[in-house]
Amino acid sequence: MKHPSSSLLASLTRLRDRLVPEALGLGWMPIFLLGYLVFLFVPVLVPSNADWGEGVRWYLWPTLASIAVFLPMYFLAYRGSALTRVLCALGIAALGYGLMPFNAFSNTYVIYAAAFVALLPGSMWIRLEVFAVLIIAYCGMAAWLGFPVFVPVVTAIVSVAVFTGNYFQSETVRKRAELKLSHEEVRRLAALAERERIGRDLHDLLGHTLSLVALKSDLAGRLIDRDPQAARNEITEVSRVARDALAQVRRAVTGIRAAGLAAELASARLLLESDGVTLRYEAQEVALPADLETVLALSLREAVTNIQRHARASLAEVVLASTPEHVTLRIRDNGVGSAAVPGNGLSGMRERVESRGGRLRVDSTLRQGTCVEIVLPLPSGDAGSLEPQATSAETGVGAT
Repeated sequence: MKHPSSSLLASLTRLRDRLVPEALGLGWMPIFLLGYLVFLFVPVLVPSNADWGEGVRWYLWPTLASIAVFLPMYFLAYRGSALTRVLCALGIAALGYGLMPFNAFSNTYVIYAAAFVALLPGSMWIRLEVFAVLIIAYCGMAAWLGFPVFVPVVTAIVSVAVFTGNYFQSETVRKRAELKLSHEEVRRLAALAERERIGRDLHDLLGHTLSLVALKSDLAGRLIDRDPQAARNEITEVSRVARDALAQVRRAVTGIRAAGLAAELASARLLLESDGVTLRYEAQEVALPADLETVLALSLREAVTNIQRHARASLAEVVLASTPEHVTLRIRDNGVGSAAVPGNGLSGMRERVESRGGRLRVDSTLRQGTCVEIVLPLPSGDAGSLEPQATSAETGVGAT
């Protein structure tokens, strides 16, 4: 039986997701921001109004009515289209202007409107123009109603701070979304390029081989009656050519499996470049079994993500090397390091590596960076001829 508090939290979470789309990733923040509405009730703390006399009633009922109008516009601004957000922001600002004769703290609504204006799509200049109109209109209303000068000044300062913070937050979210799309595009293009390469290799390989098989089969058919031994020799040769072709096809198709690691490396360059981190790598061509390639690709992704999020590094290095017995992936950075390495996904990485009979070693020293080394055993015969695929000087990301 579920605890009552768990059921209540689940119900509140469902209500929150109905009010604010979960896809925005804002969590409870829009709900918590409603706490600023408490400023609308500051006048009740004024001693002359605290007796719930005519002064309180003069501002209280319009204020409560304004909140009833504000809440639908507030949540609609999160759920609606760009045009809806514009209209809601203007509506919230108008609500603040209309409440000014009754409540001096109606500037709270103007600040809410400034926050939504910062989230509008389009160029920064369009948002600045709309924001300026809102603030100028408020200052004009404040002067007309005889408000003290500090009221519009404080309102403008707070509005500028809120607008600026929300603008940069929205830009960060937008760039992260674009970066995610770029990563997906890199992986897609890497896979597409690899498929095209495999297609060309198979065409060249099978075109010649099948022609040879057809030629020798025809020759064996003509010799079967006149020279049975020669025909048997040709059939044996056809069998050998077919087996060789099958082995070459298998080696060619094995290259597809390395596309995941290549795509992760390209994605790592893109991710670190966005943070101004130089990436240097040296990789060797290794014919990897699919399961080992997947482990290395996921480990590389996790390690690079940790560098981007936690290391505060300026340089990262990736080395992929192999011997006939083992393949080694080493990821090193010159970031802040740590005397005690946090989890950061390393537990899952270690489990994947150890499940394939490998080992994971993490060396991290405070202010000296972190090195992650993964060593996986290769099945007999899987390590082919190794040639350097890239050098550090030629693949620096963000290097000048």
